Amino acid sequence: MNELAAGFKALADPTRLRLLNLLRHGELCVCDLMEALDVPQPKVSRHLSFLKKQQWVDGRRAGKWMHYTLSTPRQAVLVKVMDILQEHLGDSAIAQRDAARLRQHLKTKLTGHCG
Repeated sequence: MNELAAGFKALADPTRLRLLNLLRHGELCVCDLMEALDVPQPKVSRHLSFLKKQQWVDGRRAGKWMHYTLSTPRQAVLVKVMDILQEHLGDSAIAQRDAARLRQHLKTKLTGHCG
């Protein structure tokens, strides 16, 4: 029961929901997420660390940057929640604005990494 509560707690923050929304588009570097959300790297990394601990995201290191993707939670009920989030997270105006900033950033990004 505690693991389930912790999984839901990870969703109780607007920044973390915004990150999950962006990760619906595929693997992203922390720098991509910073640009899309217009927030500093420490804040993005802190929230991604929390989401990773609760198994909402997976991360891999590439040089000095971390890249994240959505994960599959361990609890069956949280898998169903992830399915609902995948379907509806992009509905809000904030989510749509974040996604537009991400698309613009990725379009203008000249290299395959940040820096």
